Amino acid sequence: MRLAIIDLGTNTCNLLIAEILESNYKVLYRGKEPVRLLFSKKNENWIREDAFIRTSQALENHLKKIREFSISRVELIATSAVRDAGNRDEFVSFIQDKTGLEPNVITGEREAELIFKGALLAFNQIESPSLILDIGGGSNEFIVTSGSEIIWEESIPSGMSRIINMFSLSDPISKQEETELIRFFKLQHIDAIFNAKNAGVRTLIGCSGAFDTIADLIDKVDPGSKKRVRQEIRLNDFFKIYKILINSTRKERKEMKGMDNVRIDLIVPAVILINQVITALDINTVFQTDYALREGVMAEII
Repeated sequence: MRLAIIDLGTNTCNLLIAEILESNYKVLYRGKEPVRLLFSKKNENWIREDAFIRTSQALENHLKKIREFSISRVELIATSAVRDAGNRDEFVSFIQDKTGLEPNVITGEREAELIFKGALLAFNQIESPSLILDIGGGSNEFIVTSGSEIIWEESIPSGMSRIINMFSLSDPISKQEETELIRFFKLQHIDAIFNAKNAGVRTLIGCSGAFDTIADLIDKVDPGSKKRVRQEIRLNDFFKIYKILINSTRKERKEMKGMDNVRIDLIVPAVILINQVITALDINTVFQTDYALREGVMAEII
């Protein structure tokens, strides 16, 4: 069976095409399209009309690729921006009418569960207590695991697109603004840090998004050109990238080898959050994985 799984996030619409081979799988294609489902500052929970058009065009592009394969099943999963939108029903109806696809709008808890299953597919088994972190545009998912079981999870609507709308950040970010963001993240994720500490977490597993960009910057490769099931990010390498990014201008980030255009503005608050987590939990091992929500859906089907 061949299936196509589309993850409609706040910034990007990601496609995975895979073939299921009994209890195994083979990835045939990965792709993404920008959608930028940013809420206007006047109405924090309202998807703008231009985003309606961008999303339908992104999905049409994905459908063209899907038609190149003999697909048995297509799953379209919508997350934070859509589930929180006041015009959610209108948006879903528009997408359905334009593309024939019916978005499955999932809860934050369900999103965290699928991200966990995707990470588990990448690692086969997560033996030591770990924190799985997915930093999105609309929400952040924290999943505390031990022995390949979920101990605790949360999904908080404090993703990086929301952050850059909430905070007017300088270019480059000022020390005071960095401190304000650290304070904000501490308050937003106080329960996550508490539960991770109680579980004895010393390993951080970063899923997709910002972690992909960090790995690409470290490896100095074009965004998305290096496929990684899992890769260790040495702490020294992370701290070097962190210092470079928080001292960089937008123009400088745009020219960095490995910088995804979607993350030019989002990566600075993202690495501040990651650094805060590493410091608060005294993390000694960090992994990056390409596997997240889409792969979690695939794991369930398998």
